[in-house]
Amino acid sequence: MSVMSHDPRTGAVVASVADTSVDQLRSVLKAAADAAPQLAATSPAERRTWLYAVADALESHRDELARLADHETALGLERLTGEVTRAAEQLRFYADVAIEGSYLDVTVDEPTATTPGLVRVNRPVGPVAVFGASNFPFAFSVLGNDTASALAAGCPVVAKAHPAHVGLSMRQADIAREALAVAGAPRGIFTVVSGHQTGVDLVKAPEVTAVGFTGSQAGGLALWRIANEREIVIPVYAEMGTVNPVVVTRQGAADIDAVAKGFVGSFTLGNGQFCTKPGLLLAPAGSSAAAAVANALREAGPEPVMLTESIANAVGSGISAMVDAGAEVVAGLPSGEHAWSAPAAVLTAPTAALRAGSRLLEETFGAVVLVCEYEDERELADVLCRLQASLAASVFTGGAGDDQAPQIIGLLSGNVGRVVVDEWPTGVAFTWAQQHGGPWPSTSAPTSTSVGAAGLARFVRPVTYQSVHDGWLPPEAQVGNPWHLPRRVNGHRS
Repeated sequence: MSVMSHDPRTGAVVASVADTSVDQLRSVLKAAADAAPQLAATSPAERRTWLYAVADALESHRDELARLADHETALGLERLTGEVTRAAEQLRFYADVAIEGSYLDVTVDEPTATTPGLVRVNRPVGPVAVFGASNFPFAFSVLGNDTASALAAGCPVVAKAHPAHVGLSMRQADIAREALAVAGAPRGIFTVVSGHQTGVDLVKAPEVTAVGFTGSQAGGLALWRIANEREIVIPVYAEMGTVNPVVVTRQGAADIDAVAKGFVGSFTLGNGQFCTKPGLLLAPAGSSAAAAVANALREAGPEPVMLTESIANAVGSGISAMVDAGAEVVAGLPSGEHAWSAPAAVLTAPTAALRAGSRLLEETFGAVVLVCEYEDERELADVLCRLQASLAASVFTGGAGDDQAPQIIGLLSGNVGRVVVDEWPTGVAFTWAQQHGGPWPSTSAPTSTSVGAAGLARFVRPVTYQSVHDGWLPPEAQVGNPWHLPRRVNGHRS
């Protein structure tokens, strides 16, 4: 068996990679398990050296990688060249987060006459399985956020190549493996495998202690179920995405044409294949929002080319399902001439159609959106309470004096991971305060994030050492603090 990637513009085969065999996977997992204690014992400074080496290697192959990615994804050289740089910067960022050390949460209770001496510290969980995304072949792929944060936290990674860009995934693996070897990293801390059944076997493998996933709800939930059926259940950090709502206030609707233009720019970005794509616009009654968005779409005239044939086919079927659920097409642009082209569409429906279980509350991956008008604040609040949880939501207001905005922000914050005001949600910065995750079913672990400094927390677990001789503690917990980490001693920061 093998995995073949294709050029979305022509349908031609770009790469063919043999599935990882059972024996090969067993060898990979043993190497990762053997490397885990050694990696956990290395200082963040050592890990930073290795991650920086991989980042430098990626950038040295930037043009080659971008060209290969374009053949497999049709996302364009400009976008992909920039994404290589982003992936390299992410590797360096997570390495620096590890150096700062807060993710270890070292906490010390010195012994007293009535209580023992306690040291609490987060420790690496062990080998992590990473499943990269189709829509970001670098930033969320085999060397993306999940891999970078797991390695920075001291965990070996076994990544599964995405079939949409399997050739690129393997090329990145080769580059990273060579860079790590030259930098002196232990063998087995990073490997890429291929094949659908290989991915299933990877999650079932007893050596694997956690899973990072970015992709569809169907894929994420399948892995979550496998992990929960294991003899030893492991956490699955699946970022799956849903419909990300946009709310326009009464004052914000005063410039509905500008909002519509920005909306089209956001939901067609990457051909509508961003997990943070806004899929539902809620505007006040009488704003003619649907017509404004339809006009903006016709003016923009996108010709989406999707990542895979199945994704392209799903766009048309998704539009049909939305119509069957009570929506009406306001504007539709037909598929283009490329092999995996897809239509773009704006639909509208009454808010009464947005009820639990409706297809209108599910994501249609692609340049397809729904626009609805609400009569008053009570109806809007009712609609927002019926929506699936999402990664992000946007509110467009009339400015600081908009009295409708605080209530909307409060409602949205209970159902999403990131609330954006007067800006669009597409694009996720890897920073210290970022939250890229939301309540179920947008993610399988609502308290975690797949992007940002807090991402390292997914791959460690707390251990408390009671009355343990200082020399027997792991380095990060010792009194001498050889790794120069922040810590709390008797409740006080030091």
